[in-house]
Formats: sequence, structure tokens, C-alpha cells
Amino acid sequence: MPRLRWLEMTWRDTLFCHWPVEPAVVAETLPDRLSVATHDGDAYLGVVAFVMDDIRPRGAPVGLSFPELNLRTYVEGPSGPGVYFYNLDADDRLGVSIARRLFALPYYRAEMYVSRAGDGDTVRFQSRRTHRGVPSARFDATYGPTGDGFAVEPDSLEAFLVENYRFYADGNRLYRGEIGHEPWTLREGTVEIRENSLFEANGFERPTGEPIVHCADPIDVSADRIRRA
Repeated sequence: MPRLRWLEMTWRDTLFCHWPVEPAVVAETLPDRLSVATHDGDAYLGVVAFVMDDIRPRGAPVGLSFPELNLRTYVEGPSGPGVYFYNLDADDRLGVSIARRLFALPYYRAEMYVSRAGDGDTVRFQSRRTHRGVPSARFDATYGPTGDGFAVEPDSLEAFLVENYRFYADGNRLYRGEIGHEPWTLREGTVEIRENSLFEANGFERPTGEPIVHCADPIDVSADRIRRA
């Protein structure tokens, strides 16, 4: 994917947890002009946890770094397919303030703790939302890869879930944002979720069944400014 001109960063310690749900579950939560994207008839809700390193305007010598946790789904919109976020919790007051203002996204402040086990591959990710005026939310999970890295096949479920280079934001009008990075290198993963109230905080019933779990290698990302969709 082409490099975009505004922001640069690195994403690491990435966990993707996805649950299939009926499309109607997602459809009723979307703003006008967005519709549910499906794969083999299923919509998906995804919990994604990662650390954003060295977030900075392109060319700046120093950037911000903080963990992020989001709940998201996949949509079709006026500019093509993309991601729709229900929340993006982050452990940085300044970063949350900037993101809410510049990207019209539902960023919320949270206290987070990310640590690694002795093997270097196992990550524990803990989050407690502290943002005032919104529902509380907690997440506590340990995760890590169980297999070798692989490239995502086009048109596969994995491609549908992770190879997304556009997001939509519902401010006082519908916006779109673009990101750029090389294709993900994924690994099948395992996760132990001790606490997760993101679904309830966003008005969903907790999906049944075990999630589809992937871990990802670190990746360099660039992002552009949002524009009207």
C-alpha cells in the first residue's frame, strides 16, 4: 500500500479476536450511508488490542506511544469497504484528545498495562476505562502466537478481517480516513480472556462461542487526514 503523508507509527503486540454475528445485530447500530459487510453470510465483531509506538507527524523526530483497545465491525460505505469503530480506548490523555478532535472517532481515556511473559511472545493486556460520561469498560487478557507467520490469502476470511485500509467515522457528518501499510503477517493465536465488558458497554449482547484468534507481527503504518465520505 502507498505511504500516506500525515502520520507515521508502528503497531506491535497486536491481538485480533473476532466473533461471527448475524448481520442484523450490526445493521441496527450503523449510521446512515453505511451497510453491513459480510463474509459467507456472517457479520463480525472484533476486539483488537495493540500498542501504538512512535506516533508522529511525518518527519517529526519524536512521537507518542500508548496501548489501544477497540471494538469494531466491517462495513460498506460510499467510498468502499472499511472499518467502523464502536470505541477506541487508549492510555494517553493527549493522544485521546487529539484523536477525538482530528479524526472524529470515539476515543476514550483508559488506564492500561501491557507486559510480556518470560518467553517473550506471551502478552498480558489490561484496560480500565476512566473517561467520564460514558459507560465503563474493562478488558483483561493474555495472548500469544501458536504457529508460524503466514501471509493472508486474497478473498479469505483473514483478509476480510484484517486487510482493511479505510475507516468511517460518524461525527456531525460521515467521514472517511485512509491508512497505509504492508500486508499483515499473521499467526494463529491463543487467548485467555479473564474480563471483557466492551460488548455490554456498546449495547451488544456478548457473542456466543470462542473467538477466531490471530496475533500479528509488528507493522509500520501511515495515515492521512479524515475527509468527508
